Amino acid sequence: MRLVRISAITDKKGETLKKRVLGKTGFEISEISIGTWQVGGKWGDPFDESNAVKTLNNALDLGINFIDTADVYGDRLSEKAIGKVLKERKEQCYVATKCGRRLNPHVSEGYNDKNIRHFVEQSLRNMDIDTIDLIQLHCPPTEVYYRPDVFETLDALKKEGKILHYGVSVEKVEEALKAIEFPGVAAVQIIFNMFRHRPLELFFKEAKRKNVGIIVRVPLASGLLTGKLKKDSVFEKGDHRFFNREGKLFDKGETFSGVDYETGLKAVEELRSVFPDPEKLPLYALRWVLMFDELSCVIPGASSPSQVESNVKASALPPLAEEQMRGVNDIYDKYIKAAVHQLW
Repeated sequence: MRLVRISAITDKKGETLKKRVLGKTGFEISEISIGTWQVGGKWGDPFDESNAVKTLNNALDLGINFIDTADVYGDRLSEKAIGKVLKERKEQCYVATKCGRRLNPHVSEGYNDKNIRHFVEQSLRNMDIDTIDLIQLHCPPTEVYYRPDVFETLDALKKEGKILHYGVSVEKVEEALKAIEFPGVAAVQIIFNMFRHRPLELFFKEAKRKNVGIIVRVPLASGLLTGKLKKDSVFEKGDHRFFNREGKLFDKGETFSGVDYETGLKAVEELRSVFPDPEKLPLYALRWVLMFDELSCVIPGASSPSQVESNVKASALPPLAEEQMRGVNDIYDKYIKAAVHQLW
């Protein structure tokens, strides 16, 4: 494996954050970027605009220049906070947002020209911008990836200048592979972490061959890979780790990467012996993701400025040793693979 070092961003503290290219978009983005599902507070908490603005500003101060959001995060408030921050900053920062999850019911038929255009116009208004850098279909039903008309609408929006590029956020490797058959798809957002290895088998290679950017989400398996969760950890009722373990409201693979909680804790306990400082497990988990040069960036979430500061430290870690990479693979094979590998 070879880590791509295309260039680097120098932050206000004089440190650097490595950059990679987001596929055919040509955007040079920070390899550690930021996801904003919980940027206004912890999962289950009401959106806190002040905290969101502080967190986003700190991300930019640290050299992050790519922000991922969605129109449903904070019921549009995440997009609005991002728009507010970017108007006050001079740095070049790319924003990727997502659309489709506002559909009720969330069915394939809802991904039509009228609705997609409506969602794009709403996001433009929310962020008070003229053009969206990257719009992504937000984990639509699998049938959507087999409908050329959906991607024709996105092509039209690109020609009209409403969006610069478009991509998809997927649940399954099958969906990712089908999506990149459409030449306009510039990026794919997918779950990939120490507990989710399947994208390595074929998708990463195909995406690289077609110059499609890969945005990695859920790199810490909803907190499992921080090493901080315990058997008796309590989650708030509004936290997806409380209500969605069995996929009651959306794909269960989003929560703990679909791994059984107690099994995940056992696997994490063994991971502690693989690395020299188990207290830095979340940084090693992010660095593990960055070992694969096919991907463009990883977007760990952050509910506070301090979490952003912690996340970016992974970019400065040295490459993991071969025995550490083997150790992660062995633990995946022992605890995780049989239960989840073929599901996503």
